[in-house]
Amino acid sequence: MINNTVLVGRLTRDPELKYTGSGLAVASFNIAVERPFSNANGEKETDFINCVVWKKTAEALSNFTSKGSLIGLTGRIQTRNYEGNDGKRVYVTEVVAENVKFLEPKKTSKKESSSSESDYVQNSKNDVEDAFDKNEDIDISDDDLPF
Repeated sequence: MINNTVLVGRLTRDPELKYTGSGLAVASFNIAVERPFSNANGEKETDFINCVVWKKTAEALSNFTSKGSLIGLTGRIQTRNYEGNDGKRVYVTEVVAENVKFLEPKKTSKKESSSSESDYVQNSKNDVEDAFDKNEDIDISDDDLPF
């Protein structure tokens, strides 16, 4: 199975940073992503996508971005549901970001921080350099494919 999402868009609001009971950072945010085609009236349409990110990347997003910031992300689509306060079932579809890239020059930090932006952005899953960033050829054998 493949569940991979790549998005580039602008934050529609400041990321909302919270901490779980066990101390894990989690940030929720929305990004506006323009569709690559025009509608029947010749106008571009935009999708507003709910996203969530965890750990140091969540803290970096909260510290170094704000409403209107241009970001790129890779992640997966996740669905969940819960019972709302009114007793009705609420269904949520969101992108769980695994990598986030800031696509504009660094703005003044919203909060003072002793660590650099690049220290925050590195996610433990992404210690290996990304060949896509370097525009290198990628050698993939049939044994590497999950199907």
